[in-house]
Amino acid sequence: MSDYRNTDAEPATHTTTIIEKRGGGGTTLIAIVLLLAVIVGGWYLYTTGNAKSSKDTAIAGAADSVSRTADKAGAALDNTH
Repeated sequence: MSDYRNTDAEPATHTTTIIEKRGGGGTTLIAIVLLLAVIVGGWYLYTTGNAKSSKDTAIAGAADSVSRTADKAGAALDNTH
């Protein structure tokens, strides 16, 4: 068998480039989750505010109705005496 030898005068030089990727997209994922939380929170507060306003309006209407009914009952009692 034959043996092969490298008889070059200069040794071979190699340049190695190492590329490191930093961050696996975790920051983007956290930003998206926070954005969704803000949107859901805003929607909840908006709908809760409307529900409270509607509830207050309904209570005021009921109180007004009771007041008018009481006035009519009082007037009817005054007419009978």
